[in-house]
Amino acid sequence: MSIDNKIKELGFELPNAADPVGSYVAAKIVGKLLYISGQISIDKDGKLIKGKIGKDLTVEDGYKAAERCALSIVSQVKKACENDLSKIKECVKLTGFVNSTDDFTDQPKVINGASDIIAKIFSEKGMHTRAAVSTNSLPLGVAVEVDAIFELN
Repeated sequence: MSIDNKIKELGFELPNAADPVGSYVAAKIVGKLLYISGQISIDKDGKLIKGKIGKDLTVEDGYKAAERCALSIVSQVKKACENDLSKIKECVKLTGFVNSTDDFTDQPKVINGASDIIAKIFSEKGMHTRAAVSTNSLPLGVAVEVDAIFELN
């Protein structure tokens, strides 16, 4: 089954691959590695998912925000691969940033939202290394940001 068919079967709708809003590129290929810049939490309607986990939002809210980041990552991957997701050999690493309170310690549970989406879409090729880090602020006040590294065939 193609990855595009898998995405449809899972009922996921990929957002548009947004252009960067700063002095950087959304994706960069170096050798056989594809780097995807941090994707922030944006809901299905294009509205920012904002707030601090542990204060304004729950772990479950953060998980859902991380899922949205992962879907944006897949959109950027698809765009970088000229709409051909079969060019992906595997996901190498995700790094997740969680806008959270100082005493929050469930970063891994939040970033599991992104990891689970990547694993569901890419199956065994989606298994990756990861970091889940708290921060006191993220761009535009969003709850979660996730970047990624993929290996190309």
